[in-house]
Amino acid sequence: MSPSHLSLLSRTVRYIFTFSLKRFPSRIVTLMDRFDTFRVNYIWFKRWFQKDHVYEALLYTDINLDSVEPDSILREDHIKMIVQKSGMKYKSAKLKEEKERKNTDAVKRPPADPAVLTPRPPVVTILGHVDHGKTTLLDSLRKTQVASMEAGGITQHIGAFIVHMPSGEKITFLDTPGHAAFSAMRARGTNVTDIVILVVAAEDGVMEQTIESIQHAKNAGVPLILAINKCDKAEADPERVKKELLAHDVVCEEFGGDVQAVNISALKGENLMVLAEATVALAEMLELKADATGLVEGTIIESRKDRGKGPLTTAIIQRGTLRKGCVLVAGKTWAKVRFLFDENGKAVDAASPGIPVEIMGWKESPSAGDEILEVESEQRAQEVVAWRTYAEQQEKMKKDLEVIEAKQKEHRLEYEKRQQQLAHLTWRQRKAVMYKGNKDLMFSRPKERTEVDENTLSLIVKGDVDGSVEAILNILDSYDCEDECKLDIVYFGMGDISENDINLAEAFNGVIFGFSVKANESIKKLADKKGIKIKLHNIIYKFIEDLKDELNSRLPPAVVETTIGEASVLDTFSVTVGKNKIPVAGCRVHKGLLDRKMKFKLIRNRDVIWKGYLSSLKHHKDDVQVIKTGMDCGLSLDKNLEFSIGDEIICYEEKEVQQPTSWDPGF
Repeated sequence: MSPSHLSLLSRTVRYIFTFSLKRFPSRIVTLMDRFDTFRVNYIWFKRWFQKDHVYEALLYTDINLDSVEPDSILREDHIKMIVQKSGMKYKSAKLKEEKERKNTDAVKRPPADPAVLTPRPPVVTILGHVDHGKTTLLDSLRKTQVASMEAGGITQHIGAFIVHMPSGEKITFLDTPGHAAFSAMRARGTNVTDIVILVVAAEDGVMEQTIESIQHAKNAGVPLILAINKCDKAEADPERVKKELLAHDVVCEEFGGDVQAVNISALKGENLMVLAEATVALAEMLELKADATGLVEGTIIESRKDRGKGPLTTAIIQRGTLRKGCVLVAGKTWAKVRFLFDENGKAVDAASPGIPVEIMGWKESPSAGDEILEVESEQRAQEVVAWRTYAEQQEKMKKDLEVIEAKQKEHRLEYEKRQQQLAHLTWRQRKAVMYKGNKDLMFSRPKERTEVDENTLSLIVKGDVDGSVEAILNILDSYDCEDECKLDIVYFGMGDISENDINLAEAFNGVIFGFSVKANESIKKLADKKGIKIKLHNIIYKFIEDLKDELNSRLPPAVVETTIGEASVLDTFSVTVGKNKIPVAGCRVHKGLLDRKMKFKLIRNRDVIWKGYLSSLKHHKDDVQVIKTGMDCGLSLDKNLEFSIGDEIICYEEKEVQQPTSWDPGF
């Protein structure tokens, strides 16, 4: 086509559009304004066309311009026609629909035939208030010293043990923490138990965790046996305890109820066999049986990591017989059982229903309370874990989508409100008004550079087209964490990264972010020479992730304390140095180690009353650098503070970690 023909065609198109604008001014102007609100729906062809040219092409379609709304989406045939009328080729792509994934989770077996059920030991949980003697009771039954090894004198995990009765019966006991902080552990204990022994101190009576324990037992539908402990003390009043429990619907047999009450002294071992016999009698009434054949089912009581053995779990077997080589799944991990251990750490070959056992062979540590199910093979276990991981991801995506949609709606309403206020201006004019505060700073020379707050991120944003830049700026408009780090958009525009952008970034100590643009080698070398970061991305999600990382780097680091060792003060004394008496604590390390080079803190009644360094650390009479677990030591602080028996000495290390920004852009 000759230049004269092109000129004639151009004048003809201009005449038709001008005539249409004069005849239908309100329609054309309104339509052009509406285009701003749904440009994202077809921004892919805005990359090639100016807005006016697109609407000129729309005049050739059968679209009713009055029916176009801000949320309207053009039909595919209309888009194809516009592209063709504009002399371009189109290529459409369809999103691949993900097929619904088949549920491959493992489930419990149907109830067993009563004919195959065999008697099993009762699972008994010891509940009660802190320091009412629960662990001492088990200690006396097992003739061990569990209580003396506990941190601070309280149980901080669930222990599972078997007690062998003289008559040959076995009872599986669960010892749960009594402290208020371990309510969830107590709830787990009642979820796998058959009988609850409620321990109440005769001199203290009903306390806060006593009431909570009663509620746990009621929620689980588990029968109670009342053990009134410390009856050997002069101030003991068992009758008061029984009367107080009436207010919580715990009615003892002497008051016409069905709760057996046994007066005991766990410390002196009085009436413990009476309590055990009462437990066996109640278990016989319950006729506890289980299926010891087939695939294993159980519940994880506690989970831990051992440096030599890896992840370990204590579990109660509820169905089947667990042996080495069994393949188990629990939560989102699985195990091929390598070894089984009893409560004394001795290897065993099998564990039948009602028996507590420690399992070795987990790929990762499952969570306490997770259900254990045996599967046929390792391949099947991996399949189950893959499904559970997928199901969790889908649920998370569903929740994330709800949050994203809510934030998008909120952001859209705010954006439309802002657009209405500036509706008489073009898009570029509106953005110019919003960022006019930066206008005078755009062309500042380096010699006129002002001091910039370290907690400020100055941005130069470059995009390939208007739509890309606008989309990015709309996301940045949602930034609401100015108190953490100020976000300062120094300049935005289209095109590849230029030398002017480098100079501007240098002037404001800024970072250049580019979307679908390039930076040639000479520009990159100049940026490296001046220490300017250039971040180039083609995917908006990666763009925002990189921006958040840059914001994170501007935030002050958070100090995290890592505990290295813990010790308890067993005795206090003082030594004379010159004319001064220095308080000294006799301690025993019960966890980790004490390193004199590290920082320490003194905790009394859960309150930190001192932080600092040790002035001395001795083992017997020798100055030492490190005291390990189980060892005794004497120590003094860099400040003269009086110690009290029962104080906790914590050795810890302080590390700085990068804290993340709380800004959530909505995806």
